[in-house]
Amino acid sequence: MQKTAVAVNSNKTKWAYQDFTWALSLFGTAVGAGILFLPITAGAGGFWPLVILALIAFPMTWFAHKSLARFVLSSSKKDADITDAVAEHFGKKGTNIITVAYFFAIFPIVLIYGVGITNTVDSFMNHQLGMTSIPRWLLSGVLIGLMTASVVFGKELMLKVTSVLVYPLVFILLVLSIYLIPDWNMSMVHTKTDWSSMPLVIWLAIPIIVFSFNHSPIISQFSKEQRRVYGDNAVKKTDMITGGAAMMLMVFVMFFVFSVVLSMTPAQLSMAKSDNISVLSYLANIKSSPVISYLGPIIALAAITSSYFGHFLGAHEGLTGLIKSRSTMPVKKIEKLSLAFIVIVTWIVAIINPSILDMIESIGSPMIAAILFLLPVFAMQCVPAMAKYKTSPIAQVFTAICGIAAITSVIYGTFFS
Repeated sequence: MQKTAVAVNSNKTKWAYQDFTWALSLFGTAVGAGILFLPITAGAGGFWPLVILALIAFPMTWFAHKSLARFVLSSSKKDADITDAVAEHFGKKGTNIITVAYFFAIFPIVLIYGVGITNTVDSFMNHQLGMTSIPRWLLSGVLIGLMTASVVFGKELMLKVTSVLVYPLVFILLVLSIYLIPDWNMSMVHTKTDWSSMPLVIWLAIPIIVFSFNHSPIISQFSKEQRRVYGDNAVKKTDMITGGAAMMLMVFVMFFVFSVVLSMTPAQLSMAKSDNISVLSYLANIKSSPVISYLGPIIALAAITSSYFGHFLGAHEGLTGLIKSRSTMPVKKIEKLSLAFIVIVTWIVAIINPSILDMIESIGSPMIAAILFLLPVFAMQCVPAMAKYKTSPIAQVFTAICGIAAITSVIYGTFFS
């Protein structure tokens, strides 16, 4: 009987169909609007820095997400999520600090998508449909209002739609990456590389990598489910599945990035950044192919919309929780105030139209890096319950360096560049 039990446990650590499904879910969470802006920043430093970024993307993504999964699993509660783990290990004050940090990691992304959806639709109307621009305050208000209404009044439907939407979206992006191959040119490869400045280029590009490969919002529920199904084998499962998702992301996303970068010139990448639009919208404006002209903006629209739904829900729940813990107002009233605050601020930011890449690098990525890269490593050193969940010293050091690099590069870029 004992040998049979051991065999069953051993089988639980092997790949199964549900493991592949979870890997796809993690992959789908990361594949959003962020990758549509990734080629602009990742390719700005030249071809060889892009190669190095591609090589470090896998360990960056895997080490960080498997460490966060282990942090969730370290709770003594069998059905604990990340909030329970934080409360257990760091107490009420620590929970408040991390909850605030988590809100400010998600909320800026909602703002980014408010700007992104407005610019994508405006560019599509101007270049593909030949229409005159609608006043920005009206266009942004209508788009943000429609997306928010879809979430508020059809939450279950929207969650189902977005979970299904990611797979055709991924397939179309893959097809588009292959479609661009005939347009590849060597201008990026032949651009002279300043090897002395390469460390600086890579350092400054790390925040956009962190943002584009991030699937931390689903890690909590993912880890919780693995513990429910596999018990003590959950750590091996989460390590294996997060590794599979990270590998898929590296291969697929970086293929897309390389295909886009090699089909453009450095000047065009710079122009896309100054126009404050996704790389697909820019390609649609400069390519004569009707496939790219219409498919590019549609993909961008679908990616931004699907990403907006999930992040809006997270931001709304986070803000409601923050206010609820500090107020005696009825929960319904708090939810309405939170909703109004998020919508109004997103609308104002969309009207102002700040640089999307600057917002990603200066607001979104540092908070994500703090929670995803630094929190689990800190817990491994300071929380006794994390002792058996420690990753290797090399993984810990690498993860901490990447997290610190993401935060310090923003500081440098803000004050010194």
